[in-house]
Amino acid sequence: MKLGTIRPAAGATRTRKRRGKGTASGIGGTSGKGHKGHKARAGGKIPVWFEGGQMPLQRRVPKRGFKNPGRVSYQVVNVGRLAEVTPQTVVDRAWLEARGLVRRRGPVKLLGGGTLKVALTVRVDAASESAKKAIEAAGGTVETQQVKA
Repeated sequence: MKLGTIRPAAGATRTRKRRGKGTASGIGGTSGKGHKGHKARAGGKIPVWFEGGQMPLQRRVPKRGFKNPGRVSYQVVNVGRLAEVTPQTVVDRAWLEARGLVRRRGPVKLLGGGTLKVALTVRVDAASESAKKAIEAAGGTVETQQVKA
């Protein structure tokens, strides 16, 4: 056996159709593409969004809204959710995750909803003015970090 004598097994391959090679080939003339039209031409592929020349959907529908690429999406936690904490506790992201107050990734912001009577140290990415006042009024401190957009 030599490399030049190796052939596929019988019935494993088919002879390719020789399109447009005369009437005797069975697919001569129009090469199985019908008569004329866009799909009969060379390179005549029609994109899936093409609607036959009708005004396309993405141009018929009005443009709406704006997506701000610099927006920071915070996970919010209200001060009232920290009310049952023991005094002098350090509340940070790991503490909030352990109690299910923060679930997804991203920066955490403390908001001023609710009341607080225990002194805490809170380390979050951002805090509203009312949240800072509520924690400082209870004798605690707020430490915030700068969030990059």
